[in-house]
Amino acid sequence: MPARIISIGTALPATSVPQRDLRAFFADQPDASRLTRRLIGAAFDAAGIETRHSVLTGLGGTPDGVFVGEDSRLLSPTTGIRNELYRRTAPDLAADAARSALSEAALTPSQITHVVTVSCTGFFAPGLDFRLIRDLGLPVTVERSHLGFMGCAAALPALRTASQITAAQPEAAVLVVCVELCSLHIRDTADSEQIVAASVFADGAAAAVVTADERLGTPGGIVLERFATALTSEGESDMVWTIGDHGFNMRLSAEVPRIIGREIRAAVDRFLGEEGAPARWAVHPGGRSVLDRVEAGLELEATALDASRAVLRDHGNMSSATILFILRQLLADPTVSGRIAALAFGPGLTVESALLRKTR
Repeated sequence: MPARIISIGTALPATSVPQRDLRAFFADQPDASRLTRRLIGAAFDAAGIETRHSVLTGLGGTPDGVFVGEDSRLLSPTTGIRNELYRRTAPDLAADAARSALSEAALTPSQITHVVTVSCTGFFAPGLDFRLIRDLGLPVTVERSHLGFMGCAAALPALRTASQITAAQPEAAVLVVCVELCSLHIRDTADSEQIVAASVFADGAAAAVVTADERLGTPGGIVLERFATALTSEGESDMVWTIGDHGFNMRLSAEVPRIIGREIRAAVDRFLGEEGAPARWAVHPGGRSVLDRVEAGLELEATALDASRAVLRDHGNMSSATILFILRQLLADPTVSGRIAALAFGPGLTVESALLRKTR
């Protein structure tokens, strides 16, 4: 039997900040020039986001002594300080999402045989996979894999890995967990690309339970039919994620949506072949402009990306976790059935694709 997602759980940090408050916080920084304020206003207003969540309690202007000073100035902690906050907060958020997924799947922790973790916003060892075994009470014999630093597209390779595991071991129950704390890497800058990154990225975690064993978990779900990867002919330097002394540096040029718009038709046509496009899509919302370019490039119906736009509006771009938030909406929607095409974009530029099928 093919692998299927039988449940998806999500988790968000407690701090929720309206987009308008974040726009004001960045625009009111003491060193922001008039041009910088205009760029901030334009980027934040065009993002298609209403609310974002963060592990940083000071976002919005409340002093925390680490990221926000007494005068509401955005501070610049070292990468070590940022990564230490990741180490302290990411495991709990990942565990919350995983517990939700296990509960909805009607599985006990003892039934999980494999864990696949995904993150690009922090590092430590023993890592997230180890902590999930300890925190959830999973068997100590659980086999673990980690996909690190693959960016926003990484959830689809993680699901592909889970599918490959179940093909080799049909009795396996795989827990896939994505957690991203993008806000740890915010910075005060007049650089237009950093402003765009600050206007869209957010924190969140999501987990999926994948199995090919019909005896496990709840019936139905989302069947994982096939996957594909494509590198675009350009864009290697337009979406870049590097490690600096004061956080990870995201380069997200204005060319990214345009490259996706130019390349998406060929990538999707190769993937779908003669089967044609499905009615439902789960597209990673790198930003509203990315969704607009995908919609135009593939000539989709106006409602095809509703779930992607809703997740972007309510939570922002949570990197790898975002596509699982979208699939969770489609999984819970009783009006959705049949084929679903999933697309996500990562550094390179890389296009990850999955053809899925929801069963009742």
